[in-house]
Formats: sequence, C-alpha cells, structure tokens
Amino acid sequence: MPIQPDDTMLDPNLAEDDHGDIRRVAYGYVEDAFNEAQQDGLDPDAMAHAALFAALRTLVETYGEDATATFADTLADKVRCGAFTCGTRH
Repeated sequence: MPIQPDDTMLDPNLAEDDHGDIRRVAYGYVEDAFNEAQQDGLDPDAMAHAALFAALRTLVETYGEDATATFADTLADKVRCGAFTCGTRH
C-alpha cells in the first residue's frame, strides 16, 4: 500500500473532504503538542526531530520501509519548493 503523497491537504484553501478534514484535525493536535512543549521549555528543534522520528516510525510500521523511503525521497524537493513554508522563505 503506497503512502498518500497529498500532504497539501493541510492547506486550508483547498476543497474540503473527509480525508483533508481528518488531516487538519491531526495537524492541530501536533501543533498543540509543539506549543505545549515549548511552554514547558522544550526546544522546538528537539520537538521537530522527535516528531519526524515518530512520524517516520509510524509510516514504516504502517507501509513498510520501501514505501516510506520512496515517500521520504520526495521530501527534499517539496521543502525546496516551499510546501512546508509558512511566512518568509529563507
């Protein structure tokens, strides 16, 4: 089973559907966890690394190593194209 590559579903400007709604709710939980951890004094960089590790581990458990590696191979281009950028680009 391939990993769904449509992480753009987090974009609130896109059409609504059940899958996108679920992803937006999930993103809200992650964002809340980041905010709470920062209020508790945890470094946002440490949280980001931990979240990436947890996410990749879950994807491997769900889809396997090959599918997750194929998905991860697409991330560099998405980062460079601004898919994860909010606000000013560096």
